[in-house]
Amino acid sequence: MVSLKGIFANKAKAAQEAAEAKANMTPMEKLKASAPFGYIFDPLPETAQVIEKYWVREPFAGIAIAKMPEQGGSLQYFVQEVSLTPGEQKLLDKVISFVSVEINPGAIGKEDDVRKAVLKEAKRILDKYSRRFARLRNPETRDKIFYYLERDLLGYGPIHAIMADWRIEDISCDGVMAPMYVWHRRYESIPTNVKFVDKELLDDFIVKLAHKSGKHVSSAFPIVDAMIFGKHRLAASFREEVSPKGSTFTIRKFREEPYSVIDLMNLGTINDEIAAYFWLMMENRASMLVIGGTAAGKTTILNAIAGLIKPGYKVVTVEETAEINIPTENWVQFTSRESYGMTGSKIGEVSLFDLVKTSLRYRPDFLVVGEVRGEEAFVLFQAVATGHGGLCTIHGESFDSAVKRLTSPPMNVAESYIPLMNVAIMLERVMLPKTVAGVPFGRRITTVWEVEDFNKYVPVFEWSPTEDLYYNYTKRSVMLHRFAYRTGRSFGDMLEEIQKRRALLRWLQSNNIRNVKEVFKYVTEYYVDAKGLFRRLNIEVEAVKEVPTVEGAGTAAVEAGVPKVGEPKPAASPTVAVAPTLKFLESGSFKILKSLSEANDPVDQTLLQQSTGLDASEFEKILGILTKIGHATVQQKSDKGGFKTLVAITPQGRKAYAQLSKKTET
Repeated sequence: MVSLKGIFANKAKAAQEAAEAKANMTPMEKLKASAPFGYIFDPLPETAQVIEKYWVREPFAGIAIAKMPEQGGSLQYFVQEVSLTPGEQKLLDKVISFVSVEINPGAIGKEDDVRKAVLKEAKRILDKYSRRFARLRNPETRDKIFYYLERDLLGYGPIHAIMADWRIEDISCDGVMAPMYVWHRRYESIPTNVKFVDKELLDDFIVKLAHKSGKHVSSAFPIVDAMIFGKHRLAASFREEVSPKGSTFTIRKFREEPYSVIDLMNLGTINDEIAAYFWLMMENRASMLVIGGTAAGKTTILNAIAGLIKPGYKVVTVEETAEINIPTENWVQFTSRESYGMTGSKIGEVSLFDLVKTSLRYRPDFLVVGEVRGEEAFVLFQAVATGHGGLCTIHGESFDSAVKRLTSPPMNVAESYIPLMNVAIMLERVMLPKTVAGVPFGRRITTVWEVEDFNKYVPVFEWSPTEDLYYNYTKRSVMLHRFAYRTGRSFGDMLEEIQKRRALLRWLQSNNIRNVKEVFKYVTEYYVDAKGLFRRLNIEVEAVKEVPTVEGAGTAAVEAGVPKVGEPKPAASPTVAVAPTLKFLESGSFKILKSLSEANDPVDQTLLQQSTGLDASEFEKILGILTKIGHATVQQKSDKGGFKTLVAITPQGRKAYAQLSKKTET
């Protein structure tokens, strides 16, 4: 029989051995021991200078953007989540184990239904055990458990809070012991405080993501390119098979509500006249090529343009992963499929080339290819040669480089076929001449060309990087002359048609009608009864030229003497320095200018937003417009070891406020 003294002696010995083992651990082993889940969140250092804080899931997860003095003042992205006590963690583990047994996600179906079923089962389990454990009756404890249950069982685990941040465009992990990086809409590429410290657990995380996307990843198939739940795009490598540092991944976040052409007008990516021009091109089944670098926004532009397709047109889309989302009902969507064979025979593979060939048998009015990079480009050009409209994107830093890619292997498009692509659009991520709401960069269509012949490209719109304005050269348009001849109309009729559509688009913008389906509804009504629509909305086409430029994307119209390519540009018409008369901006602009005018001194941006009562996204959008047209200024200043953003009104802003005040009184 073991004595009580012997038991204590054994425990003391075990504790001593554990302490000795811990003392002999390498730094890496200590780090792994402190991170049982394979990842860590570095704490926010006391020396860090926080410049912005916001919630992504209040009150459980928040984000802090901080300057790191010890790293030369560079920025870092800190995820801060509510912590669980050891007891709460044990309880969470039990709930997860019970729920995993009770729930079969495959039998339920939709992601939202799975989430509801899991949370319902978790509530039942917690209610059952709350009779025995008093702490389960604490609402705060239950809420934390529900958050982590959703985070770890249904969500993205250590990156769940980052995925919930709408300001993040993509997330990348370069391997263990390396901080994850994010691309932030305001601060661009910055490191986070999240890192994996255990290779095996990172491998497991990659497998989990791949399985949730319905794909397989292993040492035999170490690369995965898939659409994960939430329609985000995953690219990952497994173990050291192709990446010496171990498993890696990048997630390109998907925007639940796609950008409409009105959204792009609000952002300044295009202006109303370019949008109207694209609309007319789509009606006449022109073929259009969107060119840009990685993350330039090519698919976003493609989606927005496709939203202007004439109702009734049959559309077939071909992609590797489903990213295109258009409002028309007459739409066939194809996605390619990888081989499921174990050898190099490519058994069961369905390539883009196969799908583009198949799509022609569907007799499409428009064939949309997400991105051309191989032999499918040749079939696409054959399709547009037979009268089908075509839309596609291609990686390239210039139109010239895109043409060289098209005419070289593996695309092999003949030079004589290049003119079949009627319009080329260059999209770039650029530095703006004026900082908009603290963001010094944006995406702009820098040039729109019409392809008259191989090596003969006519620019019809050009963006000015010094003024953030668009120069309009549509009077030299080849395509408008061609469409006019085809439809028995004059060139002047085509320009008038652009003006009419421009007027409707401006009305939609001014009334904050920006949802893709809502915009498409008005596009449909335009074709049914344009005159009746304009009467009902009280739109006067003649007054369009008098509408002031908004969001710095105004058109510098060239009324006469259009220069030839290579000649100096004409002087740009200046942006009208008056308050925007757009209705959806008037109220917000008035509130912001009123608060700034009454304060008389620069106001903290957070306090300013609270005083206006506007939500954060609407406030930032309107403030961006006001700063761009010179009615307000935004600057950062140090404040008690940190930074704060101050907003001030300009003399032009005071005049605009006075005009809005008079209008409000009347």
